Amino acid sequence: MAEYNTNLWAPWRMEFIRSLADDGGDAGCFLCQYWSTPGSDEEHRVLWRGDRAFVCMNRFPYTNGHLLVASDEHVPTITRLSPECLHEMTSMLRDSVALLEKTLGSDGYNVGFNIGHCAGAGLPGHLHAHIVPRWTGDTNFMAVLGGTRMVPDSLDAMHRDLVKNAVDMGIIDE
Repeated sequence: MAEYNTNLWAPWRMEFIRSLADDGGDAGCFLCQYWSTPGSDEEHRVLWRGDRAFVCMNRFPYTNGHLLVASDEHVPTITRLSPECLHEMTSMLRDSVALLEKTLGSDGYNVGFNIGHCAGAGLPGHLHAHIVPRWTGDTNFMAVLGGTRMVPDSLDAMHRDLVKNAVDMGIIDE
């Protein structure tokens, strides 16, 4: 019986785990795939694109509204990113925080890059930034005791809200 008390089954994580088996090359990189298939933005939950970068929802979020900002360059570290991509990504980080403030009313944000496996990068071959909305008191008993995060809204509902507010804010066109 103890097995049922210690295991939390999360089969939806397998898609992510299997994606890590790839060698990280452009062909197997989901961010490169998202960039090269603009007609699939809704399916991939890409919120908007610039000339060199884009913003998408994280399919495996830490919290509601967890976003990724990625460039069109498949490079592993910020030191290899072109100045143009870095500038556009920084602007998108700013606009993404503004969008999340309007959509979620978060109390704060964790914003940053995980560079290399040892720093927590799940996709170390393609540099990307995370924006994780935070709320006062969001470190609850599930995360502290069970190592489990509670995400209270569906990806589809969050996508609809983010797109609506991005249009209202003039970040994207209808």
